[in-house]
Amino acid sequence: MDGEVTAGDALAQRAVSASLDRLGIVHETAWSPAFVPAGLSLEEALPSRYEQLLFVCGPVHGAPFTRLHERFASCRRVAVGVSVVDPDSRAVRGFHRILARDGPNAAALPDLAADAPASAAAPVVGVALTYGQGEYGDRRAHDRVAEVLLPWLARQDCARIDADTRLAHDDWRHCRTPDQYLSLIGRLDLVVTDRLHGLVLALRAGVPVLAVDPVLGGAKVTAQSGVLRWPAMVGSEDLSTELLDHWWSWCLSPAGGAAARRRSTRLSPVSGRPVESGGSSRLAAGDGGTRPEPGAEAGPWSSPTPPMEET
Repeated sequence: MDGEVTAGDALAQRAVSASLDRLGIVHETAWSPAFVPAGLSLEEALPSRYEQLLFVCGPVHGAPFTRLHERFASCRRVAVGVSVVDPDSRAVRGFHRILARDGPNAAALPDLAADAPASAAAPVVGVALTYGQGEYGDRRAHDRVAEVLLPWLARQDCARIDADTRLAHDDWRHCRTPDQYLSLIGRLDLVVTDRLHGLVLALRAGVPVLAVDPVLGGAKVTAQSGVLRWPAMVGSEDLSTELLDHWWSWCLSPAGGAAARRRSTRLSPVSGRPVESGGSSRLAAGDGGTRPEPGAEAGPWSSPTPPMEET
């Protein structure tokens, strides 16, 4: 009630709210302030405004439920999709009715999250950031990059996963081999990174990359984005939410996905260098030859470096 909210909790609430909507029952949802700071909380909900209190999901156990029953004593109290730990506890006996998903001497019912309505699938985005690289000294802008990038990422409608390029033999949170890492990023829709190999390996796998160079003046991320002819790169001096929004949309567009797949097929499996085509032709717009600018389908590169030619 005043702590974390799991994906299952939120889906269970969505299932119950959808049922109430279908029945034409007006209702309000109170969230934990730790999850929705600006939303309605139980502490702010006035018991006199409601006829019933419906508690959804979670174990019915502990002192918070005793306080809940006392505060909403004037309401009919029902628990739905909950786990009953101790049927004789005050927490359980305080409800007028309980529809439990599990409990002693009770048949288990399907959890509400199993059939909750779901919206369109969100893109799966790997995040590979570094906070080190002390060798760059005063040119390090890693902290500023994080200050802009992380809050912006938290606002995006996507499933975020840690795609750190570091390998480890004794930490399950990291891949053990480079092949495992390639398998991981190959299943992503987008990689957001300020690491050199976050950029290179994602493009090797044909996955679009939103790259940020965390070094003032540009360093290896800028250099490799040029070598690989990848346009979705932002220098730390130019970093803004507007530019991030622009490249986010482009990377997740059909054009961005196609450009990343073309990079994958044009890279040598041995050297990682662009494969020679035997001729000379400018890359197509949206494929790195002309860099799409914010607010335009395609435009000139914003970097001093001109578009590169394939040879």
